[in-house]
Amino acid sequence: MNKFKSYIKESYIELLEKVSWPKWNQLQQSTIITILSTIFITLIIWAMDFISSKTLEFIYSIFK
Repeated sequence: MNKFKSYIKESYIELLEKVSWPKWNQLQQSTIITILSTIFITLIIWAMDFISSKTLEFIYSIFK
């Protein structure tokens, strides 16, 4: 049990003193970049899916 208490105490100290947490501005910028990147990649995948779907529909319609 002492090892567990020591682990928790050391982890807490490490989080407070050794970890460099981002400033609020940096956190907001990173969040905005992540959201915009996710939207951009989603749109690219949607466009690829839409184009391939329409292309296959066209090819299938030729051979009906």
